[in-house]
Amino acid sequence: MTGRSLELFFVDGKPDGMLTAEVFNWTGHVLRIPRTRLVDGLKRQHAAQTGVYLLIGETDNGPLAYIGEAENMADRVKQHATARDWWDQTILITTSGDALHKAHVKYLESRLAETAIEAANIPLENGNAPPRSSLNEAATANMESFLETLHMVLPAIRVDMFQSGRRAAHVNRDIVTGTTSTKRFELRIPRHDIHATAELAADEMVVKAGSIVRAQWVGGAKHVLNYQKLHADLVTNGVIEVLSDGKARMTDDYAFSSPSAAAAIVSGRAANGRKEWKLSDGRTFEEWETAQLEAVTP
Repeated sequence: MTGRSLELFFVDGKPDGMLTAEVFNWTGHVLRIPRTRLVDGLKRQHAAQTGVYLLIGETDNGPLAYIGEAENMADRVKQHATARDWWDQTILITTSGDALHKAHVKYLESRLAETAIEAANIPLENGNAPPRSSLNEAATANMESFLETLHMVLPAIRVDMFQSGRRAAHVNRDIVTGTTSTKRFELRIPRHDIHATAELAADEMVVKAGSIVRAQWVGGAKHVLNYQKLHADLVTNGVIEVLSDGKARMTDDYAFSSPSAAAAIVSGRAANGRKEWKLSDGRTFEEWETAQLEAVTP
């Protein structure tokens, strides 16, 4: 894996204030403006350029977002400030040299909407994804490359609406030797016919498609860090399929932030994943991790 250098500039000197984000050797420019700083933010040079913008906020029904495009984003966002009162920050996406034109941003708007709808983290006020603009093969490839880097930048500034835990099948390989280095763990609860497998991939615990998991959350809502809601969302989105016999299975590989998060969704209750996930030799995740740390030499 090749590292990338992300430069964040906190315009107000505050982590929750206005900021810009750029990546070395990437033409893109991202500007985050809290609504309380909208007047000053829209005066900035990049705000008046052609680009794609996000409005993010919350209503009485929960989080909400809007994705749009404009040839002058400052003018369009000013209109939204009058017409929409629910959003509290806007993200303006353009390029350093104002190189995007109307067809580019209509394509980006459509692809971002498609990704947000698929991820299903935040509903979109504008509902369905707009049709993609017609670009030639080279321009389409350029926009897809632009999006690839953008999807690295946005989570870094806490915009997670495009992130999905769904993962394509993959195998981690050791960079030096080329040998398979994936560790596969199992979690079994025989009395409930639960049998799940997971792989540790970088900093994520990926529960594998076909794993048999709990069909309903049974652990109550207290001290579970929204795992109950996540379990319900995965059922709604079809990642967890409830079968006719009352069991449930994972339809896709799905990545979780920690072994305990993965164990909670599999078990349908709060769980200490470091103790419940086990290797084929019987060692728990905790025991395996401890052995790895003891092998580290300064």
